[in-house]
Amino acid sequence: MSKSKDKNKPTADAVPKAVVSRLSLYLRELQRLQRDGVVTTSSTQLGQLLGFTDAQVRKDLAHFGHFGYPGVGYRCSELVAAVKQIIGTDHTWPVVLAGVGNLGRALLGHRGFSHQGFDIVAAVDSDPSKFGKTLDGIEIQPIARLPELVMQHDVRLAIIAAPASAAQEVAERIVAAGIYGILNFAPITLHLPPEVAVSSVDLAIEMEQLSFAMTNLRPPSELLPEEEEPLRE
Repeated sequence: MSKSKDKNKPTADAVPKAVVSRLSLYLRELQRLQRDGVVTTSSTQLGQLLGFTDAQVRKDLAHFGHFGYPGVGYRCSELVAAVKQIIGTDHTWPVVLAGVGNLGRALLGHRGFSHQGFDIVAAVDSDPSKFGKTLDGIEIQPIARLPELVMQHDVRLAIIAAPASAAQEVAERIVAAGIYGILNFAPITLHLPPEVAVSSVDLAIEMEQLSFAMTNLRPPSELLPEEEEPLRE
């Protein structure tokens, strides 16, 4: 299997965000195929599983090298390892959680993070009544200890699960502590230096998108005859 060398590795700015998002989808499907005992796959199979064309799969992977074998396709284990290396999850990332309310507690108990290479090693909050309590093996610490915890665990990523009213200040404290990668669950746009990578998850926005889709969905009774879906046995 031929792969791009590090010196030819594209920069983050050179790869469209949509491609990076699809890489994660490819990884999930490849891992599922592995669990099912599948040894090899193809761009056609991956595309069909995810609703993409085989050309799209090949084009996405071509940003990073050539990973297939003529007449064989992709070896699942090798492509899983390659995609993990590309997106940086071939090693474990220590993560700090800022905000241990209802959402924060749920995130602490989410096993999917550790399965994909993200280990929440510390949790901080501003509420003194939470200090010293342990959730899922993690002791809740005062946010004032954030710089110390970052150095102690070599943390480079943070999750913000604080209320919107506190999220900007929390984010600034996180950056001041030396963290430049933030997953933000607070329903607010963070204003941070351009070198800070921020990914925001606003559950209300996602529900609004779903509401829009449902509001504008034409029921089967309104389809024209030529648009009717074929019967399925």
